[in-house]
Amino acid sequence: MPVLPSSLFLSLPLLSLFFCACIKSVYGSALTTPIAANERLCFYADVDKAGEKIGFYFAVQSGGSFDISYTVTSPPPASKEILSGTSERQGDYVLTANTPGEYAFCFENDMSTLTEKLIDFDIMVESEPRREAPAKPGQISDQTSALEESIFRLNGMLMNIKRTQKHFHTKERRGFSVVQSTQNRLFWYAIFESCGVIAMAAFQVYVLQTFFTKTGRRYKV
Repeated sequence: MPVLPSSLFLSLPLLSLFFCACIKSVYGSALTTPIAANERLCFYADVDKAGEKIGFYFAVQSGGSFDISYTVTSPPPASKEILSGTSERQGDYVLTANTPGEYAFCFENDMSTLTEKLIDFDIMVESEPRREAPAKPGQISDQTSALEESIFRLNGMLMNIKRTQKHFHTKERRGFSVVQSTQNRLFWYAIFESCGVIAMAAFQVYVLQTFFTKTGRRYKV
C-alpha cells in the first residue's frame, strides 16, 4: 500500500486555513421591488465596523423612461447624504463605510405621476479580515502567495461574470418591457380604430335612411 508523503498532510490543512482566511465574508440581499408613482422606498444595511466595503447596484427594469432617483445616507445621528442621483437608469458603486451603523438606501419615483417602476437592486456589505502571519513563513510563503493570487483572480473573474449577467438581464427586461408596451398600444389602437369604423358605418347608414325616407312638405293652393 503506498504511503503518502508527510509534506502533503502538512500542506493541505495550511492551504485550507489560508483559503478560509482569504475569502471575503459577504452578506447582502438581491431584491426586485415595484415603486409606485411619487413613492419613496428605503432599505437599510448594517455595518459592524468602520472600513468595511459596501457594494450598491441597481437597475430600472421597467416603467416610464427607466429612470429613478436615489440617495445613500450615513447612520444617525449624522445622517449625511454620501451618494445621490436623479433620473438614473442604473448604477454600480462601491463605498467605504467610515462609520459603523445602519446605512439607508432610498429610491424615489418622483419623475412619474402615473407610471410604476420595477427596480432590481443589490446591497452587499463586505469585510476583509486581516490574515495572521504564519508561524514559519519561510516554508509556506510561496504556497500562500500563489494561493492568494489564484483566489483573488477567481474572485475578480466571478465578479465580472456577475456584472455581465446583471447587464444582460437588465437589457432583456427592458426590451421585454418595451415590446409589452408596444403590444398594448397596438391593441388599444386597433380597438379604437374598429370602434371608429363601426361608428362611421352606423352614421352613414343613418344618414342614407334619413335621406330616402324623409317626406317633403305639401302646400294647398
